Amino acid sequence: MEIKKSPKADLEGKKTTWLLIGLVLILAVMFVAFEWTERDKQVVTDSGVEMPIFEEEMIPITEQEEPKQAPPPPEAPKVEEVLQIAENDADVEETTIQSSEENNQAVEIKYVAPVVEEEEPEEAEIFMVVEEMPEFPGGMAECLKFLGKNIKYPTIAQENGVQGRVIVQFVVNQDGSIVDPVVVRSVDPYLDKEALRVIKTMPKWKPGKQRGKAVRVKYTVPVTFKLQ
Repeated sequence: MEIKKSPKADLEGKKTTWLLIGLVLILAVMFVAFEWTERDKQVVTDSGVEMPIFEEEMIPITEQEEPKQAPPPPEAPKVEEVLQIAENDADVEETTIQSSEENNQAVEIKYVAPVVEEEEPEEAEIFMVVEEMPEFPGGMAECLKFLGKNIKYPTIAQENGVQGRVIVQFVVNQDGSIVDPVVVRSVDPYLDKEALRVIKTMPKWKPGKQRGKAVRVKYTVPVTFKLQ
């Protein structure tokens, strides 16, 4: 026997219909879900830092008031000069001045010479190096001979065994004379004193020249003391 089903109880016949309805509902829900997400989505770009609002401040223009000038001082009242006229009856002493011509006396005129202040001549400049240096008569060899001949070795220095070289500096004037000798390198007070004495007794040197003109020049000479 064949089993027959009633059309109402046949579920297979409506399967396709329900399947389509389910697909439509699913699609509708998905569509609504996508639409809902895009619509409610917001992009926030606020970093939390508020930018300060700068308001332009209008600076009023100030005008400097010109200082008021003080009024000029009032003019001093003019004093009128009053001329006093002497009366003719007033007693006036008359003095008479006699000239020398009436007395027949000669007038003496004294000449007063003007006082002229004498200016002190300026000291000439002292050179250290010039074109032509000063020279002892006969050269440096003669200068050493002169020193060796005229030096007297101090007795105290000999007894103490003191010896050495004393450096003396002096100025050779424009005329060749020796002035202002000083010891620039000392050995012993007695030797220094003897060296200065001998330098002062030197004859005149040949003066130094700068541009063909004699000038004052500083010169240094060593004086050697040596025991034999």
